[in-house]
Amino acid sequence: MDAKELRAKTPDQLREQLVALKKEAFNLRFQQATGQLENTARFRGVKKDVARILTVLNEKAAQAAN
Repeated sequence: MDAKELRAKTPDQLREQLVALKKEAFNLRFQQATGQLENTARFRGVKKDVARILTVLNEKAAQAAN
């Protein structure tokens, strides 16, 4: 997921995607705890995607405040 793609989306779309990623991270944590997680790099990627979305949401909020 690229930051340019995220900036093109509306805040509502970003929040929906954020919820989906948080659910995925929750499931990945359970898989890791039970030893079923095969792609360990996916967990790191999901965390970074969550951070990107939060950053873009904060940027959009700052722009709206000005």
